[in-house]
Amino acid sequence: RQLAELFESFDDLTEVHGVEKIKTIGDAYMVAAGIPHPKADHAHAAMGFARDVLRITRDADHGLRLRIGVHTGPVIAGLVGRKRFVYDVWGETVNLASRLESTGFEGRIQISEQMLRALGLAPHHAEPREHEVKGLGRMTTFLID
Repeated sequence: RQLAELFESFDDLTEVHGVEKIKTIGDAYMVAAGIPHPKADHAHAAMGFARDVLRITRDADHGLRLRIGVHTGPVIAGLVGRKRFVYDVWGETVNLASRLESTGFEGRIQISEQMLRALGLAPHHAEPREHEVKGLGRMTTFLID
């Protein structure tokens, strides 16, 4: 029940920030900004959503801790399936965002260097972290609260 209520509040945030809910997988909630229509401020929309998700989770004080990964780049999006159509996204951008989430820390947002640039932030505005990313090797990512 807690997870359902939390996801309902995330659904509300998708409207506020103009991001598209793609899917939930277990306790994972996936969104994309700039699809199905291009959005000039997609990076800021995604980051605003991510920050509000953390805020809501902290304010709810239910003991759930989130990791968030955010990357920017091209994706392939569309309907898949024959009987039960599902809108989905895939590609290297999606894979890296997933890796950023899985290697992140509870209560933090981990972003790529490309995302940092898209936000117009200098590296000193975030906490750099060099680590191994499965399938991509060593890379520098950035942690933001």
